[in-house]
Amino acid sequence: MVDARGFLCPMPVVMVQKEVKKNNPAALEVLVDDQCAVENITRYANSCGYKVTVSQDGPDYKLNLAK
Repeated sequence: MVDARGFLCPMPVVMVQKEVKKNNPAALEVLVDDQCAVENITRYANSCGYKVTVSQDGPDYKLNLAK
């Protein structure tokens, strides 16, 4: 899991990129608290072949990336 809450773009995307490059996970959960991060991570994940589902819990967003 990548917890990128409290970080502004582009840091959440960079954190996800590092995790994907390091482990190439089939599934990854990402927590963010910024709508811009949701959009940018979704765009990046789609370019890497992940399907992204987003759920919101109060101010936080949970992105589930799956191949």
